[in-house]
Amino acid sequence: MAAAMQQVLNNLGELPTSTGAKDIDLIFLRGIMESPIAHERLEDVRLEAVQDNNVELVTDILGDITALSVRDDRAAELSRILQEPHFQSLLEAHDMVASKCYEAVPPAELSNEALVNSALMQADAVRMIGIRKKAGEPLGVTFRVEKEELVIARILHGGMIDRQGLLHVGDIIKEVNGRDVGNNPTELQEMLKDCSGGITLKILPSYRDAPAPPQVYVQPHFDYDPANDHLIPCREAGIGFKRGDLLQIVNREDPNWWQACHVVGGATGLIPSQFLEEKRKAFVPRDFDGSGILCGTITGKKKKKMMYLTARNAEFDRHELQIYEEVAKMPPFQRKTLVLIGAQGVGRRSLKNRLVVLNPTHYGTTIPFTSRRPRDDELDGNSYQFVTRTEMEADVKAGRYLEHGEYDGNLYGTKMDSIHEVVDTRRTCILDVNPQALKVLKTAEFMPYVVFIAAPEFETLKAMHKATVDAGITTKQLTDVDLRKTVDESARIQRAYNHYFDLIITNDNLDRAFQTLQAAVDKLCSEPQSRMKMRHYAIFQNSEQCCQGKLFTAHVIAMTTSVSQTKSCGHPLCDCRRPLPPPNTLQCTVRLPPDVCIYLFRIV
Repeated sequence: MAAAMQQVLNNLGELPTSTGAKDIDLIFLRGIMESPIAHERLEDVRLEAVQDNNVELVTDILGDITALSVRDDRAAELSRILQEPHFQSLLEAHDMVASKCYEAVPPAELSNEALVNSALMQADAVRMIGIRKKAGEPLGVTFRVEKEELVIARILHGGMIDRQGLLHVGDIIKEVNGRDVGNNPTELQEMLKDCSGGITLKILPSYRDAPAPPQVYVQPHFDYDPANDHLIPCREAGIGFKRGDLLQIVNREDPNWWQACHVVGGATGLIPSQFLEEKRKAFVPRDFDGSGILCGTITGKKKKKMMYLTARNAEFDRHELQIYEEVAKMPPFQRKTLVLIGAQGVGRRSLKNRLVVLNPTHYGTTIPFTSRRPRDDELDGNSYQFVTRTEMEADVKAGRYLEHGEYDGNLYGTKMDSIHEVVDTRRTCILDVNPQALKVLKTAEFMPYVVFIAAPEFETLKAMHKATVDAGITTKQLTDVDLRKTVDESARIQRAYNHYFDLIITNDNLDRAFQTLQAAVDKLCSEPQSRMKMRHYAIFQNSEQCCQGKLFTAHVIAMTTSVSQTKSCGHPLCDCRRPLPPPNTLQCTVRLPPDVCIYLFRIV
């Protein structure tokens, strides 16, 4: 402080010419500043930062106001300001200074051998990179040895190196703070881990532009713990997950290891790719070779070969590998079909009939077709649609039936057109079909919401059946063997087709199961839907206020197969997209008013 006072006094002589200050004022100011009393009151105040983790604090704040920003314009504006790149850089610079990570470490003296190696490098190819880190802070980068050189294998999305943007995949690391790194990735990791403050890297850049990270979200169908994976290149870099978690894939360049993060919080890490996990789950040990020491006295069994038969597709479905399912968050909309899956006798038909009877304007169902002759009291189109066997066999061969079967010498089946007839009346078509039909239904043509009605425990199921018989609801008597078969069949269906189910309801009480089902279906039209398997693009028209984050209703207005056929609406808080005209055309095939935005999603 005293030095600052002296500097002001030394510059007082120049003030008359530069500012036009009066002499009397300068004499008074000089008298005050030269007074011993004023110098005695001077104090050296050292400014200290309140905290050095403002970046983490802002991240927590953004997480807290995410839901609020959808409803409140001020919260949305605050969220936008806190996410500005310049504001984020300011916070990072403040935290770096507050944590005293600004003193550069002087490079060590180079040995003669290092000087020779440096001279051999092309001067125009070498780059010196300076980074700053705290002791023990992970860099978020892994290395590999390639042609006796240490090369950056991957950069973890969201890590320190990724945020600074100074290093790229393929760069060759030559020196760290003037020390030759050799070709041992483990030693280099330990060296960088122990460094703090400023770190100077000498690299040979790869000059390879990294593509923008794709917005891909998946839902795994298996549990994963990197601590138990002996194939992962760095266990500390892996992230664990449970079946059904939502993950964002940020990098898929490595064919074996993807970079991903949990949608709800969490850092980016490595997870096994679809290709690697399929190889692991499909691995079968090699058959015993009988031509060895035992001279063929022990022979292996002959391999069984089987062609795919549609009549036995359930056998093949049991061995289908389910690794990851690509998903997207969808706006609220009415599904075309509601599919109830379950073992025979768990109450699917009762739930379906109750939904249709209580809300016939919102739900409908199909009328099955049959080749048997109508009875005297039966009308065509009431309980069954009656056709000839020749007609029905021709339609089955042409693939016009969702499912079909034969009972007592007569054919029965559900026709595809009957589903479309219900959907065309703007009602949800309720289907209680065999689980083998899910492969056909899981398409954009039907947009199903699949609910599995699980059987309760044996004793509960037995008590429920006794109550229905006593009440006169049914006259069919089921034995304990029949009821146990229902429980076992329910468990088998859940194991084989669990990846298709959007909701699982255990029917231990019919009224309670119906309320749960009705509440879940009602939410589809009022809340965003996050689990949709994606194979095609669908364009959804939204309300005028969608750009403000307020979405009320949506319905499918067009289909496309490429995101390149759309463009962003340009609003910073909106994910809406608008269609583009096809190449060599002046008009778009999807015509919308200029003030209408659309959402683009990939769905079945």
